[in-house]
Amino acid sequence: MTALKNDTFLRALLREPVEYTPVWLMRQAGRYLPEYRASRKAAGSFLDLCKSKEFATEVTLQPLDRFPLDAAILFSDILTVPDAMGLGLYFAEGEGPKFERPLRDEAAIKALSVPDMSELQYVFDAVSSIRNALDGRVPLIGFSGSPFTLACYMIEGGGSDTFSRVKTLMYDRPDLLHHILDVNARAVTAYLNAQIDAGAQAVQIFDTWGGALAFGKYQAFSLAYMQRIVAGLKREADGRRVPVIVFTKGGGLWLEQIADSGCDAVGLDWTVDLGDARRRVGNRVALQGNFDPNALFAQPAAIEAEVARLLSAYGAGSGHVFNLGHGISQFTNPEHVTALVNAVHHFSRKQAVR
Repeated sequence: MTALKNDTFLRALLREPVEYTPVWLMRQAGRYLPEYRASRKAAGSFLDLCKSKEFATEVTLQPLDRFPLDAAILFSDILTVPDAMGLGLYFAEGEGPKFERPLRDEAAIKALSVPDMSELQYVFDAVSSIRNALDGRVPLIGFSGSPFTLACYMIEGGGSDTFSRVKTLMYDRPDLLHHILDVNARAVTAYLNAQIDAGAQAVQIFDTWGGALAFGKYQAFSLAYMQRIVAGLKREADGRRVPVIVFTKGGGLWLEQIADSGCDAVGLDWTVDLGDARRRVGNRVALQGNFDPNALFAQPAAIEAEVARLLSAYGAGSGHVFNLGHGISQFTNPEHVTALVNAVHHFSRKQAVR
């Protein structure tokens, strides 16, 4: 593999000295980019886009060709793992992801097992293809959904505003939910390790729905399983550490416990104060975040002011990766993303980050 030309992102995750604050964006390859929409149309469907290494490589690199980002993230979907378990993933137009065979009875739950990773070879092929295409330009991030977030989709059958089915199962039959989470944790561990083998240089666990859990339930049904994954991950490749980021949307109350999970960095949503988070856990882990993605609808001057505010809240010194507090909206103006990325680099250099 080609040596990295820009390793600022990896050094910041390990709280090593950097010249500026690196930045990448959750969902940076997506529908807000006209070139992505053209690729998706050419592919025929979202799943066809994900399952073609050529298209996955093309769309992963699109935002890097447009913006001076400091990391690429694999173009894929968190639901590839339950799809490989035989649940029948499909995307209904205007409705998001759905499963043909959601987990609705005890027999189906008990029959659930870790898929053969060969079912996900198209993902690993995409990782290798992207890594080669990057040619050392910036690091490549691999990712997976958390066991609990995957379980939400697997049990609900798709997205949900209430999570009534998964929470009913949690309270009525915690043993069955724990079985699903155990299978998911083992599958995600194998999945992320295979991504690392294929060339991913950092990995992120997206715990999108962990913040919907009550205190105590989050620790038992989400965090505990992410800790198991982190403990089972390969932490070195190409002679350097492979950092692990854990991101629980809505997890600001539990930063100390997330930081103790063994991860290298904790992702933050926009409800968390960066300075406070740094005081709480910044001596143990790096922090990633936490620009409100809806602020990208504002004018560039307002975006730049918000960037400056967040960088000031964190303060000088390494250990911060700038990102959104969640995924970018499909309705975002790409020119506003340019303003964001340039502002992060400009203001952080002025801060004399060391």
